[in-house]
Amino acid sequence: MSHKAGFVSIIGKPNAGKSTLMNALVGEKMSIITPKAQTTRHRIIGIVNEEDYQIVFSDTPGIIKPNYSLQESMMSFVQGSIIDADVILFVTDIHERHDEEDVIEKLRNTKSPVAVLINKVDKSTEEEVKAKAAYWKEKVNPDVVFALSALLKYNVDGIMAYIKEKMPVHPPYYEKDELTDKSVRFFVSEMIREKIFKLYDKEIPYSTEVVVTSYKIEPKITRIAAEIIVERDSQKNIIIGTAGAMIKKVGTYARQDIEEFIDGKVFLELFVKVLPDWRSKKNYLKRFGYED
Repeated sequence: MSHKAGFVSIIGKPNAGKSTLMNALVGEKMSIITPKAQTTRHRIIGIVNEEDYQIVFSDTPGIIKPNYSLQESMMSFVQGSIIDADVILFVTDIHERHDEEDVIEKLRNTKSPVAVLINKVDKSTEEEVKAKAAYWKEKVNPDVVFALSALLKYNVDGIMAYIKEKMPVHPPYYEKDELTDKSVRFFVSEMIREKIFKLYDKEIPYSTEVVVTSYKIEPKITRIAAEIIVERDSQKNIIIGTAGAMIKKVGTYARQDIEEFIDGKVFLELFVKVLPDWRSKKNYLKRFGYED
């Protein structure tokens, strides 16, 4: 029996539900999920392996018009994922007000089959879904349109069947026991960053980066040190909180997730460091993995 393998890119506007879909398709928590837009910054790969196929999913940052260097790098991850995709999943929120021109622009020149996934249909009526499907058929002329609830896993199996059918015959691109191309350190930093997005308001989460500076595996415990990078002293004070209360909360919640992820005890130390305007400086972006 011939082996199939290929790349599937999940694209769309911020907060359309791309990361929730990615985790549902892969069956593992690969991407961090928060109610805030633009949580995903990197192109995160999740690999599904079966005996006769390998599907390499890419969760990408939400498509926006970039305002600073970090966002430009995020958009280049999206562009790269579209170029090498065998299938593109365009996720759109059922209640999106058709403000998708930036996404459509990126799809105009692709030769890959595009599936439009109308997400969050659990919050809509059948009439709304039909109207939205008709709109997208006319607007994008996709290969197929799916109604979806990534959160409730509604129609995820149908999307998976479509993807398998579209995969080209090809040997596996990665070892069959690999789940992702990212390191454990990367996922640890993402888990800490997720807690920052959930616990802080306004601009604070967007101004932070997390860098794991030390990761030591000992017989009974894994010792991890990480820096939370911010742009201003005032942000540092907010991250730490009164008498260190907020950073302690971040550490407690993140440690619980990391322990579950690595299936072992963790000692986590967090520090806060100020790097003025790091989001606009190429040398910092390169150091944090946003630039080639």
